Amino acid sequence: MTLDTTPTTSWARAGVTLPTLIVAPAPEPDDEERTETPPPPTRCPECDGAGFFVADVPYGHPRFGELIPCRCKLAERQRRQSAQIARMSNLQSFRDLTFATFDPDVPGVRKAYLRALDFARQPRGWLLLFGPCGIGKTHLAAAAANQALDRNERVLFAVVPDLLDHLRSTFGPSSEVAYDERFELVRTVPLLVLDDLGTESATAWAREKLYQIVNHRYNLELPTVITSNRAPEQLDQRILSRMFQRAFAGEILRVSAEDYRRQIGSGQSSPPATT
Repeated sequence: MTLDTTPTTSWARAGVTLPTLIVAPAPEPDDEERTETPPPPTRCPECDGAGFFVADVPYGHPRFGELIPCRCKLAERQRRQSAQIARMSNLQSFRDLTFATFDPDVPGVRKAYLRALDFARQPRGWLLLFGPCGIGKTHLAAAAANQALDRNERVLFAVVPDLLDHLRSTFGPSSEVAYDERFELVRTVPLLVLDDLGTESATAWAREKLYQIVNHRYNLELPTVITSNRAPEQLDQRILSRMFQRAFAGEILRVSAEDYRRQIGSGQSSPPATT
């Protein structure tokens, strides 16, 4: 930037000299400094980006002034709803556990696989999977939940000890979620998966909360998936009686297979290819 001190005529007669600013042109940016300007966001050709239409009715009509959402606005709402359902599902760490990645040829798991697949197509009743650790119970439960989530249905996957910890934490002063809100979600979600039932601490509070959840879902006939590595007879008898009466296909599945994860890891059986 330079200064031109040439006086203007009017101010010169008064003996005053004013500087004039002369702005030098900006240097051309280097190639590394050049950035492409992002294209402007695409505007909906139907509503021109407004998102709504006004009902074309005369003044005094009951719908006068009513805003009608455009298809672009409805699609945006659907995306937000899907994202909210996905966050609520608690399936973020289990999205790879699907029926396509499960190997039904591992000895002892085919019946449970077929039963879970049938349940997932149209959840009804309670899918109950019992057996030792490592036989694929959690995989099948998550696969059923993921299939429901892919249909944009509300589902919650909960490991029972973690679920009870979350409920306890809502009593703390720093909790951002109220206990009643969290508890009501677990009781009423259209599809609930309770993984590892029986591994929770056997306190009176834990037993009572689990019974309230199970009993509520029993009364409302809400689809539920329960997995456990305990013998059914070792569970709370109140919960067990509800299970028998809501069991999908009238049966508690006792999976007696070798360690599914060990079989897959050893390469003795490979999961089917995803198509």
